[in-house]
Amino acid sequence: MTKGMILAAGQGTRVRPLTRDLPKPMVPILGKPVMEYLIEQMARYGVREIMVNVAYHHRKIEHYFGDGSRWGVEIGYSYEGILDHGDVIPKPRGSAGGMRHIQDFSGFFDETTLVVCGDALVDLDIGAAVAEHKEKEAVASVVALDVERDQVKYYGIVVPDPVGRVCSFQEKPNPDAARSTLASTGIYLMEPSVIDLIPPGQTFDIGSQLFPLLVEKNLPFYV
Repeated sequence: MTKGMILAAGQGTRVRPLTRDLPKPMVPILGKPVMEYLIEQMARYGVREIMVNVAYHHRKIEHYFGDGSRWGVEIGYSYEGILDHGDVIPKPRGSAGGMRHIQDFSGFFDETTLVVCGDALVDLDIGAAVAEHKEKEAVASVVALDVERDQVKYYGIVVPDPVGRVCSFQEKPNPDAARSTLASTGIYLMEPSVIDLIPPGQTFDIGSQLFPLLVEKNLPFYV
């Protein structure tokens, strides 16, 4: 079995005014929130236990999706914020820091977990991705899309060795400097041991901090 983690705590500043009064995962596409498509896709592949970290306009996500029973899944929520002079203020912990916070309080991550951004429209064959992740005995995997070389400047690029083990990353490189054409999709698979590497009580990011740490430690981290 595989669990799901949806990252939904961001402000969505790049798509304002759409997100002035609405969290980005609730932005409608063809009449329903983008995050609903994501939950449907997870349910389709048997991902039944889903955790969602929330912050800005969090109640709109929680009220719409509830406990997830409408989609045949179980949804839990982790609010990221602080108490300031009697008011609860949203304060995201970073994509990885939020996961460590969940683990410290609930131990949710006790098996392979699919991690996806809550504003992603995904048609991934989750079963195939999980199978490859397990076959390689990876502690973490990043799902990538092979793009044309002239498009690499728009993406975070994953640089693997010949067997797919991640060696490094390049952030939006010029085409002539790109060492790979594999663009990160922001979809990840992680084992519980990876969560243990995230420092507790800190703001910590998956792409810029956790993944370089996995490479530095020479752990089985694959694309």
